[in-house]
Amino acid sequence: MVDYHASNSQASSGGPAIYMDPREQENDWDRDLLLDPAWEKQQRKTFTAWCNSHLRKAGTQIENIEEDFRDGLKLMLLLEVISGERLPKPERGKMRVHKINNVNKALDYIAGKGVKLVSIGAEEIVDGNAKMTLGMIWTIILRFAIQDISVEETSAKEGLLLWCQRKTAPYKNVNVQNFHISWKDGLAFNALIHRHRPELIDYDKLRKDDPLTNLNNAFEVAEKYLDIPKMMDAEDIVNTARPDEKAIMTYVSSFYHAFSGAQKAETAANRICKVLAVNQENEHLMEDYEKLASDLLDWIRRTIPWLENRAPEKTMAEMQQKLEDFRGYRRVHKPPKVQEKCQLEINFNTLQTKLRLSNRPAFMPSEGRMVSDINGSWHNLEGAEKGYEEWMLNEIRRLERLDHLAEKFRQKATIHESWTDGKEAMLTQKDYETASLSEVKALLRKHEAFESDLAAHQDRVEQIAAIAQELNELDYYDSPSVNARCQKICEQWDALGSLTQSRRESLERTEKQLESIDELYLEYAKRAAPFNNWMEGAMEDLQDMFIVHNIEEIQGLITAHEQFKSTLPEANKEREAIQAIQAEVQKIAQYNGIKLSGGNPYTTITPKTIDNKWDKVEQLVPQRDQALQEELAKQQSNDHLRRKFATQANIVGPWIQTKMEEIGRISIEMNGTLEDQLVNLREYEQSIIEYKPNIDQLEGDHQLIQEALIFDNKYTAYTMEHLRVGWEQLLTTIARTINEIENQILTRDAKGISQEQLHEYRTSFNHFDKDHSGGLMAEEFKACLISLGYDVENNKTKRTGQMDMDNYRALLVATGNSLGDAEFARIMGIVDPNNSGVVTFQAFIDFMSRETTDTDTADQVIASFKILAADKNFIMAEELRRELPPDQAEYCIARMAPYSGPDAKPGALDYMSFSTALYGESDL
Repeated sequence: MVDYHASNSQASSGGPAIYMDPREQENDWDRDLLLDPAWEKQQRKTFTAWCNSHLRKAGTQIENIEEDFRDGLKLMLLLEVISGERLPKPERGKMRVHKINNVNKALDYIAGKGVKLVSIGAEEIVDGNAKMTLGMIWTIILRFAIQDISVEETSAKEGLLLWCQRKTAPYKNVNVQNFHISWKDGLAFNALIHRHRPELIDYDKLRKDDPLTNLNNAFEVAEKYLDIPKMMDAEDIVNTARPDEKAIMTYVSSFYHAFSGAQKAETAANRICKVLAVNQENEHLMEDYEKLASDLLDWIRRTIPWLENRAPEKTMAEMQQKLEDFRGYRRVHKPPKVQEKCQLEINFNTLQTKLRLSNRPAFMPSEGRMVSDINGSWHNLEGAEKGYEEWMLNEIRRLERLDHLAEKFRQKATIHESWTDGKEAMLTQKDYETASLSEVKALLRKHEAFESDLAAHQDRVEQIAAIAQELNELDYYDSPSVNARCQKICEQWDALGSLTQSRRESLERTEKQLESIDELYLEYAKRAAPFNNWMEGAMEDLQDMFIVHNIEEIQGLITAHEQFKSTLPEANKEREAIQAIQAEVQKIAQYNGIKLSGGNPYTTITPKTIDNKWDKVEQLVPQRDQALQEELAKQQSNDHLRRKFATQANIVGPWIQTKMEEIGRISIEMNGTLEDQLVNLREYEQSIIEYKPNIDQLEGDHQLIQEALIFDNKYTAYTMEHLRVGWEQLLTTIARTINEIENQILTRDAKGISQEQLHEYRTSFNHFDKDHSGGLMAEEFKACLISLGYDVENNKTKRTGQMDMDNYRALLVATGNSLGDAEFARIMGIVDPNNSGVVTFQAFIDFMSRETTDTDTADQVIASFKILAADKNFIMAEELRRELPPDQAEYCIARMAPYSGPDAKPGALDYMSFSTALYGESDL
């Protein structure tokens, strides 16, 4: 006895079993498992009918499956019929040994087909062992009727089940989930027939609650019209709680083979569906890109005019609000747009990769929506941002200066107007006409003092005019009122000058008749007037507003103030000396018994006035001290803000630069699988994102600096704008690097490129990318191809080892610089369609994968449509709807042009031009 034992397999119950391919283990037949009598009956009938459907081709049949195969003759004949091959010549003797030898020949043939039989011996078949015989026939059915059935790379059983599910999916009340109870009501059998031969069955008249009628109808139609013998009884199926799975599979496989011609159409439909699904997904990605690009460009177009608006505001508060709005834009509105822009570039690169991987033409966005267009608009946006911020800060400085000048103008104008009050009346009075000589002399001296006083005020008038002029030049919003007030002061000043001159002339004419003058009064007047002016100037200076921007400037003011205070003792001596003159007048008058009428005839400045103003000066000095110290504290605080910002900026700036350099090195030096690289890059990206609080802290420090109106920082070369741009570039660069790895994974998985190949491509690319720019010039790219063994002359690959640039140039000289100029020009047209002169790594691996792997082509899609169209040069809409899923059928119908060939008929569609258009070879 020949023993077909497999050492590596046992049935799940522990007993011997038939063994086939591991994918078919779920179909193993276990002889020791007690069969349900109904199942055994179903298997006998089904297996017998299946064998007879083949034996009748040889003009014979069997009646009893375990008896008729005992001599091995019909068993060998069955195998020859179903395989189309000749078996060894059988032995015709009647003895037991002859029968065993014949069965062994059959079993040897089965084993030769790659089928391992467990515990099946020829003696058991010769002895008529029913279970062993049924197991052997099931093995033959599996090998020759079921094993080669595969749908979408599934196992035989799964493939047959998936085929049934797809064919019966459109039918109500049919839900095929297995090969037993899913078939009990008979609707699944009828649905299979109706799907392929709808004219044989009126499916709508079948009822789910009448399984016997349904089953008998399907079995009779299959036997009469499809040449599928009746392999089961409807009553056996209905009256069994769970029909035998192997019997059902055997019967269903006969339907599969009967409709094998239609299977070609299904394969063709699957190919078309796959191609259309790729196109539909790509179109959806294109639409998403167009919308995102349009939205981003619209936002940029709306934002730039706002940033280019340079309409000045009248007040500091209004400009501060503008600056706060701009900060809100920077904090809230722009960051999401930065992410959108980065995501848009990633989506564009991913889409182009998918198009290349599916052998489709590159995506060209609509005019004005290219990535370069968006980058250009973004560049314009950032230029407008920078200009807008600089303009606002300049405006704030201007308004601050204007407010200071305006207040200074008002103070000086008020002081001057107060001084001029009543002066015109004084200069126009005629008191000298009735005065005595001494009185005239006094009037003259008084007038001289006034002229001295007037001259002293000339500088203030010039300052008022200069301030008004500066306010005009700086476009002060209230310039008209300033100009009017200044004009009035100047006109009044001119009038005072004329009146002063007229009065002097009158007094000098009278002076010739007057001789007596009190020298003491005169001396008092002469010394009191400049001292009075000095005090007024001191009070004005002590109350003068000041604006500084750093510690050095405020310290300069403090030093000047200290110098002023050092002159106060000397000034006090002058005050005491002036007061002593007045005291001397009183003393002389009293001593000589002179009764003084009125005050000093030469001046209106009384001792009390001098004392009052001196007291005022002494009060203003400490007030000025306090104001200067407060400003010093403010500038020290500002300096602290500068140092705080600079300390952080001097850390963040180099950190960003270091990370940018690290990313550059990582993209060149990455090792391990692409998935490992992707994990490492994402962890690296997360570490960068976790640094964001440092940027936020810096933004907060920068806001405090701007709120304090600090415009310079000598402690750092980094500005917030520079750091923002560096941070955004860092995030964008790591995102692009991750996207490049993702695209490489897409390329590898789609094209079947091994990890070793990708590593080789990356190593060669980096070898010739001497400047680490991420791109190869044409000469470098050519050397890279040759180093990988790509024969540019003959367009084929020969392993020649890696070559460096020096050896490559030597090779060019040796070959006369003619390494396939035409072929290389073709390659450059593929990898550099825009003629930029630079080949990126992504374009390089796309080319290498396209050159070394197979992809679906327009010809393959045309061939698939031709199968669905039954070899016609056109296809009808109803054929598309019958063979394709609804959404893809309508997709084709909407895009196919009418067929106009010589054999055209109404409603015919041109699938050939449609297929070539899918691959960019012609226009729809």
